Parts: sequence; C-alpha cells; structure tokens
Amino acid sequence: MGKLVIVGTIAFDAIETPFGKTDKILGGAATFIGLAASTFGVDATAVSIVGDDFPEDYLKLLSDKNIDLAGVEIVKGGKTFFWSGRYHNDMNSRDTLVTELNTLADFNPVVPENYKDAEVVMLGNLHPLVQASVLDQMTTKPKLVILDTMNFWMDSALEDLHNTIKRVDVITINDEEARQLTGEYSLVVAARKIHEMGPKYVVIKKGEHGALLFHNNEVFYAPALPLEKVFDPTGAGDTFAGGFAGYIAKTGDTSFENMKKAVIYGSTLASFCVEKFGTERMLKLSNDEIHKRLLQFKDLTQFEIEL
Repeated sequence: MGKLVIVGTIAFDAIETPFGKTDKILGGAATFIGLAASTFGVDATAVSIVGDDFPEDYLKLLSDKNIDLAGVEIVKGGKTFFWSGRYHNDMNSRDTLVTELNTLADFNPVVPENYKDAEVVMLGNLHPLVQASVLDQMTTKPKLVILDTMNFWMDSALEDLHNTIKRVDVITINDEEARQLTGEYSLVVAARKIHEMGPKYVVIKKGEHGALLFHNNEVFYAPALPLEKVFDPTGAGDTFAGGFAGYIAKTGDTSFENMKKAVIYGSTLASFCVEKFGTERMLKLSNDEIHKRLLQFKDLTQFEIEL
C-alpha cells in the first residue's frame, strides 16, 4: 500500500439548498478528499492551513479517520478559509454568497518529510503555483500525480495552470471547465487536447450524469447512481477525486483497467456525499454500505446482449 499526499483546503462552509441551510460546518477540498481516501485505509497526509478558530473537534474527526495532520499549519490569530453558497432548485447551479480566503491567502504548503516519497499525490483545487510547489518538494517522482482545478484559475492564472498541468498524470475537471480550457465543445476533442498538454489520463466529471475517463484513444464511462434525494452537492467532486486517488494508492496499479475501477469507487463515494449536508454522511459511512452500493453500480451497468 502506498502513501498518499492530499493538498487542499480545510475550511468552513455555510450551505443553503432547497432542503435547508446550515451554519458554519466542516468543509474544504482536502477534507472531502481525505475522508473518501480514508475508506481504503491508506497512509494519507493532509497538507493545508487553518486559523486558530478551527475547532479541535474537527481536527480530531480527521485524525480519527487516520489522516495524518502533520502538514496542517495552524496560524495563531488567523481565521480559517470560509465559503458560503446557495444552490438552485436543480442542484447543479449555485451562487457563491461569501468567499473569505483568510489564512489561505498566504498558504505555502509544507509536505511532511516522511511523505516526500509518496507514490500518489492529489493536488486539490488551489492556485497552480501552490500545486507546483508541492511537486517541487517531493524527493522521488510520484507514481501518479492527480490535479483538480476550476475555471477560476483558467480566468486568472492560465499560464501557471498550463505549466502545472504539464507535470501531472491525471487531471479531473468538469465538462464546463474542459470546454473552457480547450475551447472545444466536444468532450472527446477536449480530452485529446488536454492529453497534448501533458496528462496521460483525463477525467471529466458530469455531475448527476457520471464521469468520463480518457486515455489515448480509449474511453470509459461511469454513470452516476440515480438517487431519490440530493441534499447537498458540496464536496461531491472532491469526494470523487478522493475515492479515485485512495483506490490507486491502495492498489498501486496505474493501468487504464485499474483506473476504471478507481472511477467507479469515486462515483460510489460521491453518491453518499450528496445524501447529507457537508461531511455528515462521509463521517458515518461503513464498509458494508460501500459494498452494497458497489453492487448497485454493477447491476446498473451490466447487461448481456447477443450480437
């Protein structure tokens, strides 16, 4: 089993959906990635930054999931990154109400010494220069580097983003971002263009419509599990990425065939994340529940046909 480095935000979220609203609750990309990856029992560390307003109880929730927190900087007198959003009735679109960078504005990630030889690095959605600085700290070349990004960095730091993308093996973005990054509407053509930028594998997330995995001329599609209710989509993309990265770190196999399984695990875990607000569902998830839902995915996608 390999080591996994997770870089991203540990934050406060305040969320409003058609099903209700929350006060400040535990959130952040590294949080969701870490909780998903922890279901595989991998040796993972989170590299992030918080203020001293961040509750000890939240840190304990993460450490109880065997997520190493040596790389989490706690700034005395600092305030933790805060995001607030309101989802529309379709649950696919949202309005950002508040973004307070706080300590994140001066974040210089420091990878713990005993994780600088990690086999898998998951670069959560941050400024591409911050992501690149993590790769600079690795003493051995990781077996797999996964990068998540968003349209904000395409608008504000495109050249830096291109330079970082050159250094990664897998990129995970949604369909809208893939189109913006490449200027191509067809996701097949967009994936080909992203391959040319450096990554060997391109994962395009399509929310309730599943995810696509591209590698050279091969394509794999994983549907999203149809759910009766989606309470809160916050963190679903990060949960997907954490499941993907965690499965690869556990198996140590970076072949296309194994990536397909990683996509299924990512989709499975994301389907749990959206069932409650914030991290609530992921914190109470059992291996038995995961196994049952994997069987649901299998039933959803398997069929026999005579040709």
